[in-house]
Amino acid sequence: MNIIFAGTPEFAAIVLDSLIHHSHYSIKAVYTQPDRPAGRGRQVTPSPVKQLALQYDLPICQPQSLKEETTQKILAAFKADLMIVVAYGLILPQKVLQIPRLGCLNIHASLLPRWRGAAPIQRAILAGDQETGITIMQMNEGLDTGPMLGQITCPIYSTDNSQTLHDKLARLGTDFLLQTIEQLSIIKCLPQDSSHATYAAKISKEEARLNWSLPAIELDRIIRAFNPRPVAFTFLEDKIIRIWEASLIKDSSQAAPGEIIQTNTKGIDVTTGSGTLRITKMQLPGGRILSVADILNARSDVFLQGKCFN
Repeated sequence: MNIIFAGTPEFAAIVLDSLIHHSHYSIKAVYTQPDRPAGRGRQVTPSPVKQLALQYDLPICQPQSLKEETTQKILAAFKADLMIVVAYGLILPQKVLQIPRLGCLNIHASLLPRWRGAAPIQRAILAGDQETGITIMQMNEGLDTGPMLGQITCPIYSTDNSQTLHDKLARLGTDFLLQTIEQLSIIKCLPQDSSHATYAAKISKEEARLNWSLPAIELDRIIRAFNPRPVAFTFLEDKIIRIWEASLIKDSSQAAPGEIIQTNTKGIDVTTGSGTLRITKMQLPGGRILSVADILNARSDVFLQGKCFN
């Protein structure tokens, strides 16, 4: 089967790698977003999908849009049977959706219609969902609104962050996609019930600032949802502190939200709007990600009992 693959981030690269190594499929072209600045140095960097495609000398296309007629003719010239789309980031017009003989399939990291949109993994953790999963759908012009070919569930544990859940879903989605393609001729599509739809809006850096008036359980979700990007943060005096890991503890306190009530090798205990949060891994300005025990060994003067995060 001749396939065009369209995707951009690490999640998509994992799927592409599996398709490349499958003997029944031939990748005729890889579509990915244009190279963009990334990292601290803001150097122009190819996407994970492009980096993988370069390793295997696959044809790479990076249009700014798929709406131009010339771009659509180039895509049609690959004569693909199927187009696989995974977190591509560009809208596919109806004319593009009609080009491949078998249409365009999308792997989405949620149990649609819940969490349509750009950030389904983070939004599921933030909402306290106990499970998520993978949906494979036949694409239409809507935002993750196409009829579904199948779903598979995945539990969300209280220890999961966005990276661990991403990795589980990527493995799950890859295997499920291969099964779905093999059975494509006999699978019946099911329409989504849009009355149950929720939207997974793109994550903003501002959302990652911790509001200590929130309950500890919500702050814990924020920290896990924004690990490894954009990373939850708070301020102590004028210093920005990035919080990478924390846990809920049963201790209660009458202190003001954000106040440090105890520090030891287990962590830094902070009062919240309801309950206590124990910070266990953090990052000081310009420093490395370290356990609180290591930070306190060197900078115990910074995190004194009675000080307040804000």
